[in-house]
Amino acid sequence: MNVLMRCCKSVMTIAAYGLLLIGTAAMAHQGSEGYVRLDQTEQGARLQVDVALRDLNVPLKVDGDGNGQLTAGEVNAAWSAIDAYVKAHVQVQGCTVASSAQSVAMRDDAAYASLVYGLRCVPADAGAGAPAIQYSLFSDVDANHQATARIEWAGVVTAQVLNPQASQVADAASDKLSEPLAFVREGIHHIVTGYDHVLFLLCLLFPSVMRRGAQGKGWVPVEKMSQALWPVLGIVTAFTLAHSITLTLAALQWVSVPASVVEPLIAVTIAIAALDNLRPVLGRKRVLMTFLFGLIHGFGFAGVLQELELPTSAFVGALLQFNLGLELGQVAIVAAVASLLFLVRERAAYVPWVVRGGSMAAIAVAVIWFIERTADVSLLAV
Repeated sequence: MNVLMRCCKSVMTIAAYGLLLIGTAAMAHQGSEGYVRLDQTEQGARLQVDVALRDLNVPLKVDGDGNGQLTAGEVNAAWSAIDAYVKAHVQVQGCTVASSAQSVAMRDDAAYASLVYGLRCVPADAGAGAPAIQYSLFSDVDANHQATARIEWAGVVTAQVLNPQASQVADAASDKLSEPLAFVREGIHHIVTGYDHVLFLLCLLFPSVMRRGAQGKGWVPVEKMSQALWPVLGIVTAFTLAHSITLTLAALQWVSVPASVVEPLIAVTIAIAALDNLRPVLGRKRVLMTFLFGLIHGFGFAGVLQELELPTSAFVGALLQFNLGLELGQVAIVAAVASLLFLVRERAAYVPWVVRGGSMAAIAVAVIWFIERTADVSLLAV
């Protein structure tokens, strides 16, 4: 029994104050995503690799003075090292680099090093498809890094997710995803490493295994898991439906909202959800709040698909797979957290440690994120 009590106490400590570690990790190194484009040309091929300068700073120390702010001088001084690093970790099978050019590309989330290589390729057999891309960027420093690739070869456009741990082989036989379920895994990866989305879900889950006492005063543990699951199901369904709508609209580029607006708003949604745990005012409107906030989060999911500029047939497959991956990852997170919280809900420390302490920690992280995302500053050293 004593062992069980100690385990429960440890679980509650991790659930409540581990949020600060999540926030710190996310701020120290945001989601690492690269973009690759391979096109067949009359001269051979053209390869473009876009990588965030903040990610390159990890292996190459682009930020020479270590002050967390990259200057034009520091980037210019690092171009030769960046070029060598990319060439060593991104190759196209059967092709050699004939020319190269570098520039800085501003994307919604950060400044990227954009490297364009002219390639000479050995002629392939007819119908052989696009050559394989060997991609291993950041494999030794960031196990979560991935890249999305758009490949146009022999008049056919394909899309794939490049995993630094393995070679990627393009299938140019038709306008389809070159690797079955590649974007399902990308969707799972996107939400699991999307710390702000995870933190929002956690804020919704903290009070899920409790109910308000008589006259709305105090918290009382639910008696059955089903009493927690039904409200959670409604909340998660609202979030899923909402972010699926805006994900689709944004990915189709029918509606465009810049990341400079979306990212701070996501931080605001976290803070409001956490505040409602401390001082409940929404009541049954919590589901409506979740739906409205889910619309905002959907724009945050759309960036990966927007970059690919796929033909309709390939885009539909990528969108469906990506959204399925998001939902599978979300269900896994909700199921694991809700089950864990249900086990410790009756402990006297649950409300002060998890509901209140966890929500206060989430608010602190959200405030820091909001400041960083609106003022373009780093409050923690990278």
